[in-house]
Amino acid sequence: MWGIETHEIEAMAKARRNTSYLPDTDFPTGLEVTIDFEEAVTGARDVLLVVPSHAFRETLERFKSLPSPPQSVAWATKGFEAETGLLPNQVANEVLESRATTAVLSGPTFATEVALGLPSAITVASTDEDHALRVAQSVATDNFRAYTSTDIIGVEVGGATKNVLAIGAGISDGLGFGANTRVALVTRGLMEMTRLGLALGAQKDTFMGLSGMGDLVLTCTDNQSRNRRFGLGLATGADVEEARNAVGQTVEGYYAARAVHDVAARLNVEMPIVDEIYKVIYEGVSPQAAVVRLMRRPVTPE
Repeated sequence: MWGIETHEIEAMAKARRNTSYLPDTDFPTGLEVTIDFEEAVTGARDVLLVVPSHAFRETLERFKSLPSPPQSVAWATKGFEAETGLLPNQVANEVLESRATTAVLSGPTFATEVALGLPSAITVASTDEDHALRVAQSVATDNFRAYTSTDIIGVEVGGATKNVLAIGAGISDGLGFGANTRVALVTRGLMEMTRLGLALGAQKDTFMGLSGMGDLVLTCTDNQSRNRRFGLGLATGADVEEARNAVGQTVEGYYAARAVHDVAARLNVEMPIVDEIYKVIYEGVSPQAAVVRLMRRPVTPE
């Protein structure tokens, strides 16, 4: 299910660790591993989903058949739904029909560093301020700090768009461009992210926080980022499937590039960097040609 085989889950249960991605970190004592969805969630008041964006709706739909659905559902899923262009909170509202209180967790965190107990910080967003605080308090530890927000749209736009821009950062660095280019891409990418968010009803200040600028800088500058590594692969001449396979995990930016491009086009939001990344992935444009087009764009006010 969702790219994880039954034997892999059974191996996790036996080893008490994620042997594929976090082989050096034991599961907490209270964590139980199961392949049975109903067993995992039946009777739970609160559920946290951490599934790829393309599996998000399917997972939510499964709650409908439960005799006692959860009262609150939170997720760390990032990305627009490819088929509809909806953000995760919009998908959740559509599927759950307000039968559960919802929240999203997002921010600049690599799983390996969180598992090692290195200090990290995230944003928990919900339209219900008290619920955001309750979720934040439930996940916070001495090494894991959570801030709250009521701007669920802004937090989700940041989480979706940064993955696309990280592909661009990987392409840029893979082509041998320097720090100047990377900083320009991150800065102008932040502006594109903000424009899209505002068009969808987000708050501008959100994009200067952890789920906006914070997550963008992290994902664009560190090779722990799957999206950045995907971009590095494209820059070396690998085709899209070769670059995806080399990463070995879900590359959310691959899906997000099409979704963000389509949503921006529908809203008439200018996102030239995202447009060029989309063309590299889906139209076969060479990374070099994409950079040339970006640099030759007419001079505009910043």
